Amino acid sequence: MGVKIETEKLARVRLNFFSCHRSDWLLRLLDLYGGAAELLKRPAAELAAEGGVLPETARTLLAQSRAADPEKELLAAEKAGAGVLTVLDEAYPELLRKIYDPPLVLYVLGELKPLPAAAIVGTRKATPYGLRTAARLARELSASGVAVASGLARGIDTAAHQAAVGAGGVTWAALGAGLGCIYPEENKKLAAKIVETGGALVSEFPMNKGPLPANFPRRNRIISGLSLATVVVEGGFESGALITARFALDQGREVLAVPGPADSPASRGPNFYIKNGACLAENADDIIACFPPESLFGLKLRGAETVKSPAAAALKGLSPDALEAYRAIAAEEGGLNADELTARLAWQVQRAAAALFELEISSLLVSRGGRYCRAV
Repeated sequence: MGVKIETEKLARVRLNFFSCHRSDWLLRLLDLYGGAAELLKRPAAELAAEGGVLPETARTLLAQSRAADPEKELLAAEKAGAGVLTVLDEAYPELLRKIYDPPLVLYVLGELKPLPAAAIVGTRKATPYGLRTAARLARELSASGVAVASGLARGIDTAAHQAAVGAGGVTWAALGAGLGCIYPEENKKLAAKIVETGGALVSEFPMNKGPLPANFPRRNRIISGLSLATVVVEGGFESGALITARFALDQGREVLAVPGPADSPASRGPNFYIKNGACLAENADDIIACFPPESLFGLKLRGAETVKSPAAAALKGLSPDALEAYRAIAAEEGGLNADELTARLAWQVQRAAAALFELEISSLLVSRGGRYCRAV
């Protein structure tokens, strides 16, 4: 790593000690000044004017950042076996990099493998139905080669992580505290097991930052940001799981929900999302069917012992030509017409027509004004 990049990374670690509840305005300042190193050289009055914050906030930012010791922090992370990433690092998760407010610093204990991931989230006060369903979905996703992301909280999160670990799958836990302060206390052994079995613990908070209430809504955007889809299993309207779902929607990711009993307070959140257009999640195939087409290859759809999602089953049963055509069409927001598809794939007209016919009878495409668009 070059000296300039190393200096910038240390400056970002330093800036990350500022106790703010949002990072988007900090990121705007980073863009304005060309990085954290330059930002920290500016006076508080200038930061307040440029960042649109109160002078007191700007003064606090500089005071807390300048009081931090980034070299000591990196050493603490190294002793704990954790990596420290910023967007300057190639290893920074690509999906997380794409959200509008990616963490300034990401601490990682374990390995963030290049796998498609789905988030399973829900209330801490889960019902037996919710716990059972979260565990089943996590096992099915693990068997399909999908990582399970959640927040290591009591209830639904714990059930999802435990089931993924038990199934030999990969699971990622985003924490509302630093990696040196695992919370809740009873999940320390589970956290260690997640790392031992090839998963990872991640946090944007300094190593010894405690679990403050304001931290948890912030960490929820990391859960959804690491995932292609977020599944709400249970949660009332006040549940943090619904915050995660809103982050997922803001990030342009899919949101699914598990239907629950109409008279159960824990089902109000997911039932609300289903009524308002969220995909219904009965099994892992429902979740995987919502992934972008380019993420489906290499995944193992579930066996015949369970009811399969029609969309996922249709994708699995396509011929190679139809699958290639589907990928090309799905990659374009407005779809493609037959001529554009033929040119894009350099095929003969008859070959493209046969692929389109197969996709139409499989209900995977819809035709709108002569253009073929993804139906699922």
